[in-house]
Amino acid sequence: MASMITPVRSPIRTNQISSLYLSSTRISPSNVALKTRTLSSPSLAFSPLPEKLRVPALSTGVSGWSQHLRRRGSVEFPVVKAASDGAEIEITEGSKSFLERFPFLITGFFFFMWYFLNVIFNILNKKVYNYFPYPYFVSVIHLLVGVVYCLVSWSVGLPKRAPIDKEQLALLTPVAFCHALGHVMSNVSFAAVAVSFTHTIKALEPFFNASASQFVLGHHIPLSLWLSLAPVVIGVSMASLTELSFNWLGFGSAMISNIAFTYRSIYSKKAMTGMDSTNVYAYISIIALLVCIPPALIIEGPKLMQYGFRDAIAKVGIYKFLSDLFWIGMFYHLYNQLATNTLERVAPLTHAVGNVLKRVFVIGFSIVVFGNKISTQTGIGTAIAIAGVAIYSLIKANLEEQKKKAAAISTS
Repeated sequence: MASMITPVRSPIRTNQISSLYLSSTRISPSNVALKTRTLSSPSLAFSPLPEKLRVPALSTGVSGWSQHLRRRGSVEFPVVKAASDGAEIEITEGSKSFLERFPFLITGFFFFMWYFLNVIFNILNKKVYNYFPYPYFVSVIHLLVGVVYCLVSWSVGLPKRAPIDKEQLALLTPVAFCHALGHVMSNVSFAAVAVSFTHTIKALEPFFNASASQFVLGHHIPLSLWLSLAPVVIGVSMASLTELSFNWLGFGSAMISNIAFTYRSIYSKKAMTGMDSTNVYAYISIIALLVCIPPALIIEGPKLMQYGFRDAIAKVGIYKFLSDLFWIGMFYHLYNQLATNTLERVAPLTHAVGNVLKRVFVIGFSIVVFGNKISTQTGIGTAIAIAGVAIYSLIKANLEEQKKKAAAISTS
């Protein structure tokens, strides 16, 4: 029997779009060709689908849909656009929100809150020291309030606690120790001298960072960076010589704080745990708290039990005393957390400029609020030191950007 081929052409039509939002495949209009043939056997069989299967565009009558398709459980899907007469089927995403279209507003808000909380912390912290001069105990309160905040946040899953093993704990412990030492020494300086003077001394931190990178880590520091640090050293020296609140305790503790934070940066580079910054800072705070408690009990414990708490309560009352301790701890934790979150959103150059401006804000506001009298030489020296830090930060940020670009070119 001769073979017979009967082409059957049938357009495929449907009024459902049940699976269109799962794929962005574009379908061209056409027809489906099916072939049948008669075999020698009396049974009739269809041949397999041909190699070229073409399906017409769906005529669904839903052209111009603008609503979201929703499944049960409040899961949203992109908008589906379908048209008849040979139009292509494509998926368009829903319109972006206002903040998604203008992300710089969120970054600006982070910067504002970082500066605002930092200024409030420094002012309130100094006011507490005026009637309760126990920096070791206050440092413990700073960390204790932050640790309680982290534990409460973990308990509600904001953020979800990242597990930590012995290896990660060993990596974070040196970082936390340096963090604790730098934090305590900063507070000793805040209690001993004016806030503006402490921050002027802490402007030397880039100098210590460069020295440690060159002589401890063996990294080559370009001459331009060393030259940019000269104004910082000169400015701090000028400010220190005529600072009215100068004493060696405040100056020395601020310098130790610079060294401690320098080594914290070194150990932080080695302690890349893979955790997010919020969890890392929480673990560092917990370990640092355990480090700070023993010296606070040994150095200030007897004085606090004899007359420290009694005198503070007599001056301001128990309610203000406790509320001040709580709020300086909360502001300390929040400004550090916001600083971490802010710096993750910006480039190194913006980071550098932001850090310098933060120090300018703190120094300026502390002078205005506390009415600290500064000599002309101290003011000029502070300005020179801050300008030197700005130049150093800009040069360093540009060098890092050049390294990244060179690495990207070499790998491409």
